[in-house]
Amino acid sequence: MRRLVMAAVAVALLAGSVQANTVSPRDKVRAWRQAHEQQIYADFTKLLAMPNVASKLADVDANAAYIQGLLEARGFTTRLLRAAPGTPGSIFAELKVPGAKRTVLFYAHYDGQPINQQGWLNPPFQPTLRTAPPATAPVDPATAATKLDPDWRIYARGAGDDKASIQVLISAFDALKAQGIKPSVNIKLLYEGEEEAGSPHFGAIIGQNRDLLRTDLLIMGDGPMHQSGKQQINGGNRGIIGFSATVYGPAKPLHDGHYGSWAPSPTVMLADLVMSLRDEQGHILIPGIYDDVTPISAADRAALDALPPVEGDLKQALALGRNIGPARLAEGYLAPTLNVRAIHAGDEGPSAANAIATDGTLSVDIRMAPGEDPKLVQRITEDYLATKGWTIVRDAPDAAIRMAHPKVLRLVWDPGSSAATKTPLDTPSAVAVAGSVGRTVGYPVIKLPLMGGSSSIDEAVNQLKAPMVGISVANYDDNQHARNENLRIGNLWDGIEVYAGLLADLDW
Repeated sequence: MRRLVMAAVAVALLAGSVQANTVSPRDKVRAWRQAHEQQIYADFTKLLAMPNVASKLADVDANAAYIQGLLEARGFTTRLLRAAPGTPGSIFAELKVPGAKRTVLFYAHYDGQPINQQGWLNPPFQPTLRTAPPATAPVDPATAATKLDPDWRIYARGAGDDKASIQVLISAFDALKAQGIKPSVNIKLLYEGEEEAGSPHFGAIIGQNRDLLRTDLLIMGDGPMHQSGKQQINGGNRGIIGFSATVYGPAKPLHDGHYGSWAPSPTVMLADLVMSLRDEQGHILIPGIYDDVTPISAADRAALDALPPVEGDLKQALALGRNIGPARLAEGYLAPTLNVRAIHAGDEGPSAANAIATDGTLSVDIRMAPGEDPKLVQRITEDYLATKGWTIVRDAPDAAIRMAHPKVLRLVWDPGSSAATKTPLDTPSAVAVAGSVGRTVGYPVIKLPLMGGSSSIDEAVNQLKAPMVGISVANYDDNQHARNENLRIGNLWDGIEVYAGLLADLDW
């Protein structure tokens, strides 16, 4: 009898413990957010108005100083971590919570892509509120001051990628503090300042500060949400390596009637080069590039099969008559992709001339799957190009080099590269994240084995030896890396609730 009583008490205590860990702060956080929407929006627009193109160090540093000030005002201790003088810094911030058993490191980046794309509806660093697509009409400020429609969008560089993740965490922290809810974990933040430049110094920053950054879990705040609009978590992202290539024709432009059947055309050479690298269906033709790809596991296959079908709606939204590669979009994330970022030779429009150009340029990136090594991919790519008759040079060739070789290719690899990283979503920390987010949103979260994009987070995962889970807040159609980048206001509100749950409702 005594044993039965003790067992019953233990079950009751366990049930009480579980109940305590499964109460989401969502409702209290939502009430606070609804009372402070105008202030949150104003704070976000101020952050977005700060130019943050990754190549402009002074602007990146100004962003860092501003974000550090926001965090210090909330009780965080902060440091700006640099790999070396004159390089972009990563913001480190920390808040220790008495009694917390676990430490979670939240990652995002505050730098942004270039802004010189044609067709912006408003200046990229002049945040503008617009109605939902396809209308995208500017919202009257007087109307916005009364009520913020969750379907409206704020247009600005960095709105979705990646300042949104910074804003939602800060607002989530404010909401919890205002409602008297203590975080359940020690909080560390790592906000990178050169992610959009390929993160050439991020690995060194991690290596120099491993003890400072030590954590039980990494939460990656980059990337868009699922195309269905439902909240998802992911186990990592693909790696990336890229290059620019220049091909050479005649030393001066030539009349294409007189010389078109005799002088090699850089435009045609580029077309031939592209089609030697990949076929029309997206299959990469570089020998050996698929050899080291980690096979799709049974668990990943099950997760892919469970994803909501979005491909039909995407084709309609994007006016696509077909797709390439696998029928399911996410399945392609578990294999490498070779993308032609840009191709140019000769002139077009009013400047077009019936002439053979002197040279042409090509820009390529390769998104690598788990198991692939960037250095090996670089080597086999160059070896393959050599078999196609290309003589590879690193600097602009002089006339003697161009005359000595039938096909000269100037190949310049991007300064930053990264490997893929992948955490199984059945690890205890990932299960806890899924549970927390599910309690916040009220439905089981979508579990994506791998995100299609890339980042340098592999440096943190590998050097800190910590699991990683990705949590996205941006709408899938946020025009990431393109003109008219935007964030849906409702995603900002939802993100605050999700991050508040991650801060106060994580336990494993």
